[in-house]
Amino acid sequence: MKPSDNKLLNLLKLKLKFATSSSLATAVDYLLYLFLVGRYFSPTVSNVFSAGTGMLINFMIQKTYVFNLERRLRTAFLISLLTSLVGLALSTGLIFLLNKFSFFSQYQVITKGIAVGLIFFYNFYMKRFAFEKRFL
Repeated sequence: MKPSDNKLLNLLKLKLKFATSSSLATAVDYLLYLFLVGRYFSPTVSNVFSAGTGMLINFMIQKTYVFNLERRLRTAFLISLLTSLVGLALSTGLIFLLNKFSFFSQYQVITKGIAVGLIFFYNFYMKRFAFEKRFL
């Protein structure tokens, strides 16, 4: 196996760990979102609450199990938080726009899934930068 193959394999493993931690946090996000939407808040407000909870859970899991912390914890948290807030703004904007279509306003599970799927890669590379000071 060439060194470049090993590097690619390690990156794939890291993405799988990230996907697992993100899946756990996203499950909490989804469940909380679906609980709040329509019962208590609008879709966009529900997304802010649910995604914020998911962000905190995700940070704790990624700090412990996914990335090697090569920054001060405070710095990593602030960069991670900023990254998550931008991701939240992007996903909330997508949810807002998608809800203008009757199909998506009726099927919030699909709407939220599209938003989460589109933000995944942005989050991976920015979180890696937050913890490890690198993108690749």
